[in-house]
Amino acid sequence: MTERDMDWAFPRIRRLPPYVFAVVNELKYKLRRQGEDIIDLGMGNPTIPPAKHIIDKLCEVAQRPNVHGYSSSKGIPRLRKAICDFYERRFGVKLDPEREAIMTIGAKEGYSHLMLAMITPGDSIIVPNPTYPIHYYAPIIAGGEVRSIPIVFEEGQDPQEEFLRRLYQTVKESMPQPKAIVVSFPHNPTTICVEKDFFRELVRFAKEKGIWIVHDFAYADIAFDGYRPPSILEVEGAKDVAIEFYSMSKGFSMAGWRIAFAVGNERLIKNLAHLKSYLDYGVFTPIQVAAIIALDSPYEIVRKNAEIYQRRRDVLVEGLNKLGWQVERPKGSMFVWAKIPEWVGMNSLDFSMFLLKEAKVAVSPGIGFGEYGEGYVRFALVENELRIKQAIRGIRRAFRKIQATV
Repeated sequence: MTERDMDWAFPRIRRLPPYVFAVVNELKYKLRRQGEDIIDLGMGNPTIPPAKHIIDKLCEVAQRPNVHGYSSSKGIPRLRKAICDFYERRFGVKLDPEREAIMTIGAKEGYSHLMLAMITPGDSIIVPNPTYPIHYYAPIIAGGEVRSIPIVFEEGQDPQEEFLRRLYQTVKESMPQPKAIVVSFPHNPTTICVEKDFFRELVRFAKEKGIWIVHDFAYADIAFDGYRPPSILEVEGAKDVAIEFYSMSKGFSMAGWRIAFAVGNERLIKNLAHLKSYLDYGVFTPIQVAAIIALDSPYEIVRKNAEIYQRRRDVLVEGLNKLGWQVERPKGSMFVWAKIPEWVGMNSLDFSMFLLKEAKVAVSPGIGFGEYGEGYVRFALVENELRIKQAIRGIRRAFRKIQATV
């Protein structure tokens, strides 16, 4: 068998393009091996540790002799009850822990397996563009097709109204009708936020057309300036058509613990649980118990983390604006989405590589999130304020180098 024949034996892999971020990461690692101090604002990987009492509970339970076997794929009953109690306190949404909630091994795994459970060849899914890459590629891995809705808007356009207009048009022009709409607000990478009225109209439209809604609520807890991201399940009738993924990675700083939940429509939850029963044995039980403690804790621990991200946001946005790089101050997420100044004269990948080499700052190129992300880069607010100030100084030096050649 030739090498080409062997490649053709993996048809799903052949549908996946090279991972753009790997190009930036390869240079980042190379520079670090050469002794360079790289400020990494590329990957949205939280550096704030979880609250001490949550870690202590993990360590305590891990000492027990009876917790090291296989766990429950759906999540232990107490954990599913804890997420439902949390949703009622936080969003006023009542959920049945037996039928409307399931634990997932991170939102990324849960979403990917939902796509595998939902999609058959010929099905299509509507996904914003740019977007978190798994939103686009999980349906493709499952054998489906993706219809993109641009989520980059002109000045003066209302993002919520314009998104809905584009959605209506996409559904009208699609044959066969898309099976589901994927949304995620606060949005990664664009940081766009929505109000409950947006979800109300989205639910109305989805019910009218018979389309599922999948809401990735990864940044539910990272919001600023008094903004409170709504859950789609707050809308009356949403559970008829919607499932929502809530992650403990960001607000609770438990990214490496790989624990999240899917809540909402009973039929979607049931089928996701059925598929997962064949694929996994759940998360390590001590992590699930520690997650119960986290969810039952005062919400203040999450607010304090959001305040840290807000201070970092302010330092970064103010610093970039002083350089003449005008960027918007996001209301939510842990990112800043920045349009590359026209005078730079580079595409997003080349500009990201330039910042790595000349400013010693790693950012994510917008093209890595989809074709409509070209012309932008994404900053992740994962370094402390002093390091962000150092990054601004590095970018200033890099900009001067460009201006000296103009």
